[in-house]
Amino acid sequence: MFKNIYQGKRVLVTGHTGFKGSWLCIWLKELGAEVVGYALDPPSEPNNFSACRLSEHIDHQYGDVRDHDRLISIFSHYKPEMVFHLAAQALVRPAYDDPKGTFDTNVGGTISSIMMIRRMCWRIVM
Repeated sequence: MFKNIYQGKRVLVTGHTGFKGSWLCIWLKELGAEVVGYALDPPSEPNNFSACRLSEHIDHQYGDVRDHDRLISIFSHYKPEMVFHLAAQALVRPAYDDPKGTFDTNVGGTISSIMMIRRMCWRIVM
C-alpha cells in the first residue's frame, strides 16, 4: 500500500513515547524505516512504549521539544528524511495545572519542530 516509501528512510518521530507515537514507530519499523524517537519519558504507567520495549527497536532519544538547542542537535546529528511531529502535552489535568507549560509545549514545540524541518528536511508529514 505504501510502495516501500519508508523502506530505508531515516524518520524522526517526536512524541514517540506517547500512545499514538509509539504505535506509529512500530508501524514505521514494520515498513522498513530507520526510526529515531525524540520525547520525554512515557506519560503514564503502564504504557505502550514500555510494554513493546520500543527503546530496543528504535533509536530512542530523550528530550523536550521546548529545548531548542537539543532539538537542533538531534536534527543535525540524524538528518531525518521525514518527520512526524506528535509531541504534545495532551493530558487534561496537567493542562489545567500548568496552562503556560502546555501552551509552550504544544505551540512552542510545534514551532521549533517546524523551524528545524524547514531548515534541515526535505519532506514533512504532520
